[in-house]
Amino acid sequence: MNSLDPRVKRLPVVGEPGQAEPKAPLDQFGTFEVFVQPKEGKPFQHEGAVHAPNLEMAFVLAKETFTRRFQCVSLYTVDTRHVFVSPMTEGNISVFDYLHDVPEQTGTKVSYEIYQLVKRGKQHIHVGTVQANTPDEAMSEAKRKFHSDKIVYNIWAIRTDDIRFTKPEEKELWLTLPEKKFRDASDYKGGDKLKVFLESR
Repeated sequence: MNSLDPRVKRLPVVGEPGQAEPKAPLDQFGTFEVFVQPKEGKPFQHEGAVHAPNLEMAFVLAKETFTRRFQCVSLYTVDTRHVFVSPMTEGNISVFDYLHDVPEQTGTKVSYEIYQLVKRGKQHIHVGTVQANTPDEAMSEAKRKFHSDKIVYNIWAIRTDDIRFTKPEEKELWLTLPEKKFRDASDYKGGDKLKVFLESR
């Protein structure tokens, strides 16, 4: 039965009632991980993820999603598929105990950024860069370079060339953020206003 409602008429036909048409391929956005640098000199930390059609749009959406309500000096994004993850450990067991030593391989090495999780429920924090041919070798190099008495529960390795960094000419994107105090609840001083109101009664 045809509808007279124009809102219904402009909807695409999706099949007969009670039947589901198969989804078109690639009809959903990919996932991209977001890393932020809270202050100059501080390490980058994982902040969350966004869904986007490509890396550039993920960068834009990441800025709008994660840096509108707190000060941030830089961020970068990377396709989730390019984040190589170690096993996750618990208790007093360090992930370094599970990482295998990979013999150094020949060939041209590339840079991998290494992130560590040192407290469950917190963010992965950037600890440095290693040179490797493969993600497995990068994990092995991370073990050699960053292993200490501190318990590390999980490690991420990301090839540097896969990251969409904030470019130097884009640094001005962050200049206006500290001035937007109207976004902070504390700037409204609701408690002070309530106190003045109660004292005036």
